[in-house]
Amino acid sequence: MFTGLVEATGRVRSLAPLGEQARLSLEIPFAAELQMGESVAVNGCCLTVAEIDPAGAAFDLLAQTLAVTSLGDLAAGSTVNLERALRAGDRFGGHFVQGHVDATGKVVDLEPRGQDHVLDISLPPEIERLCIDKGSLCVDGISLTIAELSPGAARFWITPHTYRATHLPGLKAAARVNLEADLLAKHVAKLMDGFSAARGA
Repeated sequence: MFTGLVEATGRVRSLAPLGEQARLSLEIPFAAELQMGESVAVNGCCLTVAEIDPAGAAFDLLAQTLAVTSLGDLAAGSTVNLERALRAGDRFGGHFVQGHVDATGKVVDLEPRGQDHVLDISLPPEIERLCIDKGSLCVDGISLTIAELSPGAARFWITPHTYRATHLPGLKAAARVNLEADLLAKHVAKLMDGFSAARGA
């Protein structure tokens, strides 16, 4: 379980194809604190540490991970958001994030507005139906509050701290981003779909 509060950023050293899978190697500031098998959210996707060295770690990407997320778009030098799993007793900020990416969206626009930035992201229908005004959405591992919903898109206001502490300065228009809808919204939607199906039966 994660919070969507980015702990640090890392840099891609390599993304090596392994048949239908791949191995992702990252420079990680807290590499010395990692353990084999530990979970780390990389751009919002929960990955398992498969190899550790003094400067970073490597992760194995399954075919399903490559199909569902934007991690296959990474290249050497790319910056990624990192967060280690929530520990019992930690303060809980952000919102409940599982690190299970539901779909990808695209950056429509990212521009400065005074000291802040405005980020517009396109939403596929399966994500849009789970979003509400002022609700939470995890974008590339960042817990963000939806400031405005429009057909097929959401707008977020980005504070100076969030902008500096994440990979957002390097994010370009049309880039794919990983989206994870709010956990509670997904449960409610599943229950309501079952209820509607039962009533129609």
